[in-house]
Amino acid sequence: MGADADTPRRGPRSKGVLAVLAIIAALVFSGFAALGTWQVKRLFWKLDLIERVDQRVNAPAAPAPGPMQWPQLQTSTDEYRHVQASGTFLHERETLVQAVTVLGSGFWVLTPLKLADGTVLLVNRGFVPPEKQARASRQATEPRANTTVTGLLRMSEPGGAFLRNNDPANQRWYSRDVQAIAAAHHLGPVAPYFVDAKANPSQEWPAGGLTVIAFKNHHLVYAITWYALALMTLGAAWYVRRDEQRLRQRQTDQNAG
Repeated sequence: MGADADTPRRGPRSKGVLAVLAIIAALVFSGFAALGTWQVKRLFWKLDLIERVDQRVNAPAAPAPGPMQWPQLQTSTDEYRHVQASGTFLHERETLVQAVTVLGSGFWVLTPLKLADGTVLLVNRGFVPPEKQARASRQATEPRANTTVTGLLRMSEPGGAFLRNNDPANQRWYSRDVQAIAAAHHLGPVAPYFVDAKANPSQEWPAGGLTVIAFKNHHLVYAITWYALALMTLGAAWYVRRDEQRLRQRQTDQNAG
């Protein structure tokens, strides 16, 4: 005879054990379902955010926010606004910030724009490759007179980049930290944001208009995953219930025999 014949068959679980298993299954199912529903809400929130940002980018350029509006600026409502400002560039106080773009590795050129009211707005005039890092290599095309800049409002990037802190003392910049750059160059009252200038067809370097607007949107995949796990939990509970019914029926048949 085989070894299985000598192995006692498991009997049905007690009602107490089944009750505990049912409670656990209900909690797990509810948790997975709640996470799926939360991801659905996040999906609609993200789609709404993308739509609102798209509207800001494509809206007519409005005057860049002035000092009275600075305290109210928020990333959620003001990032990527299409703005315009006029002033005079302070080219001798430009800052180079390391960057990686579709044109390769190099630097953003952040130049202070002094406005008529005496305040300063940092303008990201665009990207330059390493061979154009020296200002002298592009000085001939620098705007000198009063200039109107149009572009996208961007919020300050304090601190630095991943694992790399800004080093103002040695002029090593890894993020566009407006306040730190303003302090390093003694710029005075400066807007708490900078502007990514749009591309200028008459100017090769810096190359503007390279703002990347991208939002990760994996919420639908996450929602499907959580709901699938919830259904798997239901499937496991159904299997346990069917197995218990089979075991109880077998025990009833044995007792009757």
